[in-house]
Amino acid sequence: MSSTTLQLAVIIASVREGRFGPVVSAWFAEQARRHRSFEVDVIDLAEVPLPLELPSTPPALDPNMQRPASMAELTRRLAVADAYVIVTPDYNRSIPASLKAAIDWHFSQWDAKTIGFVGYSGASGGLLAIEHLRQIFNELNAHTVRNYVSFPRFFELFDAEGRLHEPDGPAAAATAMLDQLHWWASALAAARSPQPVG
Repeated sequence: MSSTTLQLAVIIASVREGRFGPVVSAWFAEQARRHRSFEVDVIDLAEVPLPLELPSTPPALDPNMQRPASMAELTRRLAVADAYVIVTPDYNRSIPASLKAAIDWHFSQWDAKTIGFVGYSGASGGLLAIEHLRQIFNELNAHTVRNYVSFPRFFELFDAEGRLHEPDGPAAAATAMLDQLHWWASALAAARSPQPVG
């Protein structure tokens, strides 16, 4: 890794039993490592207790609020990341509740950072969740890159060992997104250095 290597957090959004997210995230994390522009940290939300009930003063109004102790490691890993890629299905035309809870429990961690998306689902390939996430992160002053990776009918695209039957197209899409992520993450990291965003 070079001195300009940035920190990329790959977040597995789904926590339900039988989920496919770890397969997709393992594939994407390997693409990110091959890109050689990021140090990759895979964050599995299934490993973090995420209360759905926020405190009376939410993090958006009090960035220094105390979160549950069980969330401390997640908060630290989100804070040190320069960029994020969220691996998500869509549930009922939106995002998993676990992901929304992780987003809402944090605020300054997303500020002036860049975010990409890998979606998977039956017909839409996760695009409905991705479009919803763009709106959410815009409110949090984060920049979402235009390019994305999508796996419609994902259950037909991967074999039993988690390998893609036809990897070239998704690999090219991942590279294009990682190129955009690196450009924006580098620019935003430089912009954050002199002073935090007001």
